[in-house]
Amino acid sequence: MKQTFKPYYAVIFTSTQNENIEGYSEMANKIEHLAKQQKGFLEMDSARNEVGITVSYWETIEDIKLWKQQSEHLEAQQKGRVDWYSWYNVRICKVEREYEFLKNEL
Repeated sequence: MKQTFKPYYAVIFTSTQNENIEGYSEMANKIEHLAKQQKGFLEMDSARNEVGITVSYWETIEDIKLWKQQSEHLEAQQKGRVDWYSWYNVRICKVEREYEFLKNEL
């Protein structure tokens, strides 16, 4: 049976942090919890080393626009620019296809 795939959107947030990261982890957890409650949110992946990458997945581009304007998210964006990030980049992409690999361990 062939599975139907519905395209969705990915917001890719790539960043480097300043030395001052006080309060960052708490805000990141709060924003992730809040994003999960938003219309159209699908899931989120995140990794942080020298460069941090967080990818959030959304049903529509309109859902992303609403999320960007959410008041607590706006507060976190401002705090990030002032306190936590030395650089960041945001990319919004349409995902038209996906596949994965999972190795079965014995």
